[in-house]
Amino acid sequence: MAAVTDGFTYAEVGATRDPGSLPPPGYHLLRERTRLGDGQEAFAAAGRALLAWRMQRAAGLRVDAAAPDAAPGVRVVMRAGPVRIPCEVVWTVREERRTGFAYGTLAGHPECGEESFVVEREADGSVWLTVTAFSRPAAWYLRAAGPVTRMAQRAAARRYGRCLRGLTLDQSAER
Repeated sequence: MAAVTDGFTYAEVGATRDPGSLPPPGYHLLRERTRLGDGQEAFAAAGRALLAWRMQRAAGLRVDAAAPDAAPGVRVVMRAGPVRIPCEVVWTVREERRTGFAYGTLAGHPECGEESFVVEREADGSVWLTVTAFSRPAAWYLRAAGPVTRMAQRAAARRYGRCLRGLTLDQSAER
């Protein structure tokens, strides 16, 4: 695990790689799963869209990434209206049945923690996105919002799933 002094606002950097150990003490856990389609073509299309930041853009975020694809060390600043959301990619996975990444919060992010996005092709051919996050509010306005913040996070994770499903279907139809 990296130290907070590496630019991250939390000490448990990389913890989403092992979702069974989550959440670390003091954090809230989010896990949301969305079916994206079926087969290798859907898996490949979802993985390409995910790694190229297209899911976040489709969800309405402005994305300014230091690289065209997610890779460890790549910094990205997203914006939701006036809110800046700076993150850094902490790990990626590109395997035969799993593609994805996680990013962690940097100074200025309204939350503190890590979020992973993993596309998986199951044995039956179904393709799923799993969003896993552990977080706690960093900004005063999120602390004041209490449980509303967690509801908004869950809604955002569901929106990511819907958007990636749409991108997957669009890409599969183009081939």
